[in-house]
Formats: sequence, C-alpha cells, structure tokens
Amino acid sequence: MSSALSAATADAIDALLPQTQCRRCRYDSCRAYAEAVAAGEAPINHCPPGGDATVAALAELLGQPALGIDPSYGATTPLALARIDEATCIGCTLCIQACPTDAIVGAAKLMHTVVADRCTGCGLCLPPCPVDCIAMLPAARAWSAADADRACRNFSARNARLSRDSRAQERAPADAARQRRRDAVDAALARARLRRSARLGPNA
Repeated sequence: MSSALSAATADAIDALLPQTQCRRCRYDSCRAYAEAVAAGEAPINHCPPGGDATVAALAELLGQPALGIDPSYGATTPLALARIDEATCIGCTLCIQACPTDAIVGAAKLMHTVVADRCTGCGLCLPPCPVDCIAMLPAARAWSAADADRACRNFSARNARLSRDSRAQERAPADAARQRRRDAVDAALARARLRRSARLGPNA
C-alpha cells in the first residue's frame, strides 16, 4: 500500500473512531491506532469505547468480517465522565497533566475541576491521583459524533499547546544566555563611561 493510500485509509479509520483518546487500544491516541489498523498492524476490535458499532463500521470500510470487541482490551460500558471531589483535591496537577483534552482546570495547590464538555470519559486521570478524589460518574447519555469531533479538536489543541511549551522551554536557556551577554556588555559599557568621566574630571 502506498504511503498516500495508507494515510487516506488512516484518515477514514480515524474518522470512525470515538476520539476518546483513552489508550485502551494500547496506542497513544485514536490516530495512532488508526494508522496501525491501516498498516495491518492492529485488528479492528481493540476499541472498547467504540463498541460493536465502531467495529462494524470499520469492517465495512475495510472489507473485513466484523468481530466482537476483544475482552482483553476491556468491556464496552456506558459513557461516564470524571468528577473531582474538590474538598479532597490537594491541587497536585497530576490529573491535569494526564488529561488528553485539557478537560481539567486548576493550579498547583488549588482545587481542580472538570469541564464536562471536554471530558471524554477516558479515565486517564484516575491512576495518577494520589488521594483518589476522582470518580467516573454515569453521563446518562451516549457518546455522539459531535462529542467525537469536539474531543478530536481539543486533543489537537492540547498537543499544539504542549509543542509550543516544549519549544519555549528549549529556547529559554538560549534566551537566558543572550540576556546574560547583553547584561555583561551593558555593565562593561557602564564601567567604561565611569572611567572616562573620572579621567576627564567634573568639568569635561
């Protein structure tokens, strides 16, 4: 399969995935799983959040037989969204770092809260929480195509933000070094002006 055709196939597969970015498929993102399926490196039934409907859609797209969700990757369950017990939260920010869609807001040593419209129910915030103050509560609704589109945009926006932050951190030492050089030059010029003023005397 050509690289262009493979990319187009991955695009089509990715469009059918729920975009929860939960990593239950054991890939880092829905896109990574889509690329693996397109390359024939992963089967189509490793997405529990998508369930049988997603498997059926992928089977039709790829001309493969529909399979049941592989139980070793987890069960398909109703949508549940994260909720933080703000009274218990210690503001460690570990859940913020783990959330793939920036659905958790807060600051160090301050309580955090979940923005429900951004939460995908991935559950990635649960393992790093040191005080177990996060629970997954039933959403009383199904995950929709609109949810998937929004989650994909939020995931992409988060990745772009992290990339900008990383580049800024990489630039910081060089910027600091340039500033130190400028400060050294400014200090040298200031000393030279003082010496010149001292030689010329007060009437210069």
